[in-house]
Amino acid sequence: MPGVRRAFAPGWAAVRQAAPGLALAVALATLARGTAQALALGLGGLPKLPLSPVMCAVVLGMLWRNSVGVPAWATRGLDWAMHRLLRVGIALVGLRLTLAGATVIAATAVPVALSCLAVALLAGLLIARALAVPRRLGLLLAIGTAVCGCTAVVAVSPVIRARHAETAFAVTCVVLFGCSAMLCYPWVAGHFLAASPVHAGIFLGTAIHDTSQVIGAALIYSQQAAAPAALAAASVAIAVLVPTAGWLVQRHETKAGGAARDARGTSRPRPPLVPFFVLAFIGFIVVRTVGDALSGASTPLWRALINTGYTASDLFLTCGMTALGLSVSFTDMWRIGWRPLAAGFVVATLVGSCSLLLTCGMAHFLG
Repeated sequence: MPGVRRAFAPGWAAVRQAAPGLALAVALATLARGTAQALALGLGGLPKLPLSPVMCAVVLGMLWRNSVGVPAWATRGLDWAMHRLLRVGIALVGLRLTLAGATVIAATAVPVALSCLAVALLAGLLIARALAVPRRLGLLLAIGTAVCGCTAVVAVSPVIRARHAETAFAVTCVVLFGCSAMLCYPWVAGHFLAASPVHAGIFLGTAIHDTSQVIGAALIYSQQAAAPAALAAASVAIAVLVPTAGWLVQRHETKAGGAARDARGTSRPRPPLVPFFVLAFIGFIVVRTVGDALSGASTPLWRALINTGYTASDLFLTCGMTALGLSVSFTDMWRIGWRPLAAGFVVATLVGSCSLLLTCGMAHFLG
């Protein structure tokens, strides 16, 4: 069957190239899970610390990248885990929700998300101007903080003809402050929103704007607080923000005079307004709703299938977050300079404060 072999050859080649890096992510994720369990139990004379496996995975990945380093043979697999595998895990989170529950969360998340977008865009431009940050870099920082982090920076960069150094600086700022928020905001949510895991998830989903970092923060909170509803709520917030981000980016491209172009001047196709993983997330919500209605939420077989989805989702998300930690370079961060760092820090802090105030207000009003 030479024709069949030729048809599957590209797919197998991609799998072989991704396998080593994916194996590294799985190994470090397994080590992080064991470390988190040892810390929780105080094994081996370690102090008892209720750290989640995801937090340990991200920190371990950062330490590995900046001490041992990441070999070239692992790059493709880590990129695959950080993007594709992570998005499969996000889609499977939809099994934790029904249509009724997702609708209620979305209705609460929309005003918070829109307010945070407005604060990020306005404050980003004003603060960048006050600190004498170059206009294009200031715009990239504002958009990266406002809508979907690195993805928005990379999409808008060719439209405004930003230099490569400006794009790299903006991406590094988004990664730096997004990762800081990912590790710190779960503790903030635990202090202010412990009584309402859903509002904690909405806060995490709107205060942090890079998809992977939102999921990392929500996983840390849900694991440490034993509140899986927070992860589901944060995923709904992502489903609200991502299409909004896509619309804003496409609108900006239209105003700037057409589609973005790559380094060779070739027109790049526009990404879909609603990415496939968001559609899959909604699809799994529908599956859960229909399944509960037809088979009963307590049917053993249906519960076993749902629990399998939970397990797969947690595994994929943990591996993706390990790969995210392995992508953070401390050296790149120190090269930015204090002005862009200060602008990025102030904007990220304002967005987080706006999200926290609005979410706490809603939790108090509705509670």
